Amino acid sequence: MQDAQKDLGTLLRSWRDRLSPRDVGLPGGSRRAAGLRREELAALAGVSVDYLIRLEQGRATHPSPQVAASFARALQLTDAERDHLFVLAGLLPPSPAEVPSHIPPSVQRLVARLGEIPVAVFTASWDLITWSPLWAVLVGEPVVHGSTRPNLLRAHFGGTSLGVGEFSFVSRTGDENRFGASLVADLRRVRGRYPDDRGVAALVDELLASSERFRALWESGVVGEHESETKVMFHELVGEVELDCDVFTVAGTDLRIVAYTAATGSGAAEKLDFLRVSAVRAVHTPAV
Repeated sequence: MQDAQKDLGTLLRSWRDRLSPRDVGLPGGSRRAAGLRREELAALAGVSVDYLIRLEQGRATHPSPQVAASFARALQLTDAERDHLFVLAGLLPPSPAEVPSHIPPSVQRLVARLGEIPVAVFTASWDLITWSPLWAVLVGEPVVHGSTRPNLLRAHFGGTSLGVGEFSFVSRTGDENRFGASLVADLRRVRGRYPDDRGVAALVDELLASSERFRALWESGVVGEHESETKVMFHELVGEVELDCDVFTVAGTDLRIVAYTAATGSGAAEKLDFLRVSAVRAVHTPAV
């Protein structure tokens, strides 16, 4: 038990030291040591610096599955490294029968380097797992409640939002029902692909019980894949802005990369530039 905790701490330090700040969207600059600082990794993983120190020194108890998964994503571990992290933590590695939520290092780097556009990564069942600063400004800073991630279907059919703030959109086609129908058809496909995933089953049961719209669409039996489309967004700072929303699926993981873009020189691009400046100011303005 003690050897495993010691090995876990050693590996956390090694993985932290090898990770470039630029690959997680942080400025590199002149540093006395390579890799991430403890406070940077703690912030990325959503834990306290004190807890990270105790883990690295082998003094902490085993991390929960949620914390272990957060470290695996923050450290940009491979699938094999993530599974080894779980074993050292005394946990069962994620099952292939579950919807994947681990983000491969290449996708992490992609999101970090696409930080100038609103971009986010969702699981196959539309749980939001990471996002760029401009996404948070456009859609609202996502709020995570305990181990429950923000979910696009729960937000859409529950009348809530993926993040904090005044934000809404409509499909450019003008068909208000198309977006929801596409999501439900996509979820049915995912339910068939991962029949043993309890999270997907619980999400379906919850929405069947709480939303008549979802229930009617689900009972239609339509199966499909959610597609890219142009959307007209409404934001409290810039008003109406028309953006192309593209959805890319990561092969082998079923992760969805969602990105909003606008043509260079367009009015929509100017509004995104304004929001980008707002994002930078929010990061660099000290709290009063």
